[in-house]
Amino acid sequence: MKMIVCCKQVIDPEAPPASFRVDNNSVVPPKGIPPVISPFDENALEAALKIKDAQGGTITVISLGNNLLRDVIKKPLSMGADELVLLEDAAYDGGDSWTVASAIAMAIKKIGDFDLVFCGRQAADWDNGQVGTGIAEILGIPCVTLARKIEASDGKARVEKVTPEGYDVIETPLPAVVTVSNELGEARYPTIKGIMAARKKEPVIWKPADIGLDADKVGGAGRRSKLITLFQPVREGTCEMIEGESPEDTASKLAVRLREAKIL
Repeated sequence: MKMIVCCKQVIDPEAPPASFRVDNNSVVPPKGIPPVISPFDENALEAALKIKDAQGGTITVISLGNNLLRDVIKKPLSMGADELVLLEDAAYDGGDSWTVASAIAMAIKKIGDFDLVFCGRQAADWDNGQVGTGIAEILGIPCVTLARKIEASDGKARVEKVTPEGYDVIETPLPAVVTVSNELGEARYPTIKGIMAARKKEPVIWKPADIGLDADKVGGAGRRSKLITLFQPVREGTCEMIEGESPEDTASKLAVRLREAKIL
């Protein structure tokens, strides 16, 4: 089983909101808080690792960006992935879901033979949830979204897809793309042995030309959507304390005040 997992380096979603700053329609990374692998992408990696544990196979991780931190982006290797391919160049900056999906699809074509491509259900920064389906469309292969369990055998994948009512069971021929939801369960921790091995393993780095794309087809130059404005919402609130001589008196005054405010 030859598997590919797409992993994205993102600003830590657990960072305090006050640490974020928006400048020139982009988010300034908070100081002193290192980036992480998108948690949904770690779910995707865990799905691939479960299949590898059960029946063997290889896992190649693809990540796109610029100035990726090696200690962060090598985490999938320390968890059990076999190879790491970085689409790393300044030309990739400023892209949208289309340019990211297009570049990753071209990288997958260059890798060649594969059975399954795993993506997180969405990235933890923009939450668009479009790249996985975009990759499938460009490659012309089936896609199943929001998977909570994946099994693969005999040229087919059996996927439990999360729905508002529970889950559906879907069977699809391989190769296919599967986007994995957090219902699959938390990803495993890296082992000491895995961390040591990851430090010695160097990623393969591909520029746009290496995957057959011109610089004007990737990143900000190739994006098909336009970001009008990015801003931090202003949250304002007021609090009025209602006092009374007794709990009953306080409740009565509160009811009167709510009626005056036309809430009741």
